Amino acid sequence: MAQLEGYYFSAALSCTFLVSCLLFSAFSRALREPYMDEIFHLPQAQRYCEGHFSLSQWDPMITTLPGLYLVSVGVVKPAIWIFGWSEHVVCSIGMLRFVNLLFSVGNFYLLYLLFRKVQPRNKFMCSQVHNSNELRVLSTLTLAVFPTLYFFNFLYYTEAGSMFFTLFAYLMCLYGNHKTSAFLGFCGFMFRQTNIIWAAFCAGNVIAQKLTEAWKTELQKKEDRLPPIKGPFAEFRKILQFLLAYSMSFKNLSMLFCLTWPYILLGFLFCAFVVVNGGIVIGDRSSHEACLHFPQLFYFFSFTLFFSFPHLLSPSKIKTFLSLVWKRRILFLVVTLVSVFLVWKFTYAHKYLLADNRHYTFYVWKRVFQRYEIVKYLLVPAYIFAGWSIADSLKSKSIFWNLMFFICLFVVIVPQKLLEFRYFILPYVIYRLNITLPPTSRLVCELSCYAIVNFITFYIFLNKTFQWPNSQDIQRFMW
Repeated sequence: MAQLEGYYFSAALSCTFLVSCLLFSAFSRALREPYMDEIFHLPQAQRYCEGHFSLSQWDPMITTLPGLYLVSVGVVKPAIWIFGWSEHVVCSIGMLRFVNLLFSVGNFYLLYLLFRKVQPRNKFMCSQVHNSNELRVLSTLTLAVFPTLYFFNFLYYTEAGSMFFTLFAYLMCLYGNHKTSAFLGFCGFMFRQTNIIWAAFCAGNVIAQKLTEAWKTELQKKEDRLPPIKGPFAEFRKILQFLLAYSMSFKNLSMLFCLTWPYILLGFLFCAFVVVNGGIVIGDRSSHEACLHFPQLFYFFSFTLFFSFPHLLSPSKIKTFLSLVWKRRILFLVVTLVSVFLVWKFTYAHKYLLADNRHYTFYVWKRVFQRYEIVKYLLVPAYIFAGWSIADSLKSKSIFWNLMFFICLFVVIVPQKLLEFRYFILPYVIYRLNITLPPTSRLVCELSCYAIVNFITFYIFLNKTFQWPNSQDIQRFMW
């Protein structure tokens, strides 16, 4: 690490942790009792803290595996021996919530290491090398305070720990430590079952790298083994033929197996879990039924466009998109018709989305989608633009990397019936890590917007409380 970059990083991390501690104190004063999903997570963690690990002590309303509780006990329990604190203090609500604040520090460091690995210095032009240090640190700071992720650092939810182990697995994958990566992927799976897809993404990253190398070799040959192909989808068909030829080689397949066997083993363990458990979800499955909710992709595209608008939205981009639409109007017409059909036939409204007015998604759905039926169809062009803009921002990555990413994105979010922004955090962070580092001005704009959104979110959560007519409990608005 360059000395100056080290100073920037230390200052950014220290300031972020200081602000986080102040916010944590405000949360602790305002929330002395479990809130929302904490009413399940905190008592379960306290039972583990007291040494009650039997299945009879498991809360059937919890749908994730006990990774959060096991790690929490491993973190807070030593305080009894080191500091002499009582078990009541160590297993308190505040101490358990503080575990996620520690995870947030780890996430900050992992994000920085990932930016250094994904955005190495040699990718920049000579005139940009001097600024690359500041860009990486500023990008790390920006992503660390990404609103939907940052908010859940202060509640006892699985987001912070899930992010930590998934990012750690991705980092180890990029460094070629695939056994460690698969183990960390398993740890992430213990926090949230869908994280198994991001372990598969790590394997896909390895495969994409080898495919890219082979593809470049293929293009460099003077005499192409593949017959010439003409037509509007010539490049696509050429790549498809290449993939078929590549997959027919036993040498290629054995090489990929040797590289990815830890992930394959993890995949077999996951399949065994699904068979034994009778499904992916444990506990209460009635509210977590899988379905083909294709519009979730459109919601994710919109979510990403909103939070990355300094990078994805500009007059020049809109002009380029409109020009491309006119040039390939038949293709875009087909895409539009298919999208309208998917919105028509596969839009679902989960009972939680319609009933729980503590989440922002409740108001988005009520005031945008439910007000006028036609709105969900009128938004289709915006969805297409957002999807195109996201794909365009990833053009520095290989076609095979993009293929792996969008497949994993599809598998993670489409089966989810409930529209909840928390489900978009991990794919968004992985996307944001892999786009080309933008100029400082755009990063400052992005960071400023995140700071404003965070301020508004925390202010509303802490100060704008309300009560339901049939309950005396204090309710708060949140992501």
